Amino acid sequence: MAAIYPDLRGRVVLITGGGSGIGEAIVRQFAAQQARVAFIDIAVEPSRALVRELESAGTPVHFEPCDLTDIPALQRSVAAIRKLLGPIQVLVNNAAQDERHATEEVTEAVWDSRIAVNLKHQFFCAQAVIPDMKSLGLGSIINLGSISWIIGQGGMAGYTASKSAVLGLTRSLARDFGAYGIRVNAVAPGWIMTKRQLEKWVTPEGEAEIVSRQCLKRKIEPAEVAKVIVFLASEEASAVTNQHYIVDGGWV
Repeated sequence: MAAIYPDLRGRVVLITGGGSGIGEAIVRQFAAQQARVAFIDIAVEPSRALVRELESAGTPVHFEPCDLTDIPALQRSVAAIRKLLGPIQVLVNNAAQDERHATEEVTEAVWDSRIAVNLKHQFFCAQAVIPDMKSLGLGSIINLGSISWIIGQGGMAGYTASKSAVLGLTRSLARDFGAYGIRVNAVAPGWIMTKRQLEKWVTPEGEAEIVSRQCLKRKIEPAEVAKVIVFLASEEASAVTNQHYIVDGGWV
């Protein structure tokens, strides 16, 4: 049973990459708080299926289809959400792309695409919602990082470079906008058992590595990351900003 934070009821929450994986779990957790939830994703069918499921359960959410690498389109999507739901009070920058890539084969276009998905959209989403938060005198921005750069994971230099930069972005925004009551934190998941991870990367060897490296000798589920994010968005975390929370079962 997840904790309920009464202050989140009715708050306008925007989540990027909310149609699947950790993002889907975040959408579900905020919907359970009875927040006014909107999410952006490029994957239309799974996102619409999630909307239908949550509407049937009595916790409606709004889906805005958008390619987050198209910054003008992203800005239009944020404006549409604001017009529909009101000023945005919580932003969760979750969308990411973790395809493995050999350094020797990375082109300029591939590199730019990794930065665009994993880092650039976080800055421009924050830029788009900060005026709302400044006018309200409050706000919470949570940027999703990764433990991949901390543990020195190879085979995905564009991803790890982007995710390490998330921490710098987080701390800069926290410093610049704390005077307006805006809190900015980063959450770094470990190896989280999303459907994508289970289908693409979790092998018997991978499971053995989880048991070897984690303090908790079990798989970590998306909801366990989402619950930390909901806490950081709530007033229970009212003095928490400029921080980097790791949710990895004790891998790091």
